[in-house]
Amino acid sequence: QVQLVESGGGLVQAGGSLRLSCAASGLIFSRYAMGWFRQAPGIEREFVATIGWSGGNTYYVDSVKGRFTISRDNAKKTVYLQMNSLKPEDTAVYYCAAGRSEFGRATMGVADFGSWGQGTQVTVSS
Repeated sequence: QVQLVESGGGLVQAGGSLRLSCAASGLIFSRYAMGWFRQAPGIEREFVATIGWSGGNTYYVDSVKGRFTISRDNAKKTVYLQMNSLKPEDTAVYYCAAGRSEFGRATMGVADFGSWGQGTQVTVSS
């Protein structure tokens, strides 16, 4: 079955940087759009960034544009989220997700992603 394993979370001061990684197995990684979502306590899971299966299309939620960058290495079956200029409001559990179908479009909806990782905690102190 599909497995997605996130890593790279941690505690960082405001203005700092973190790089999240998500290693995938159990799917032909290069054929799937990938996404990053986050969930803070008491708040619904929200879209952060997505990247198409070829890496050609990327989309971001407005609050992270210019600060976060999503990328992928299909040879390593890994998707990344580089997070710079972190703010306390970025504090959340970050989840990696794979699209539901091969060669699907990069989208922003939670329902468009069928496989999820276990999440990695990101905490930004002020």
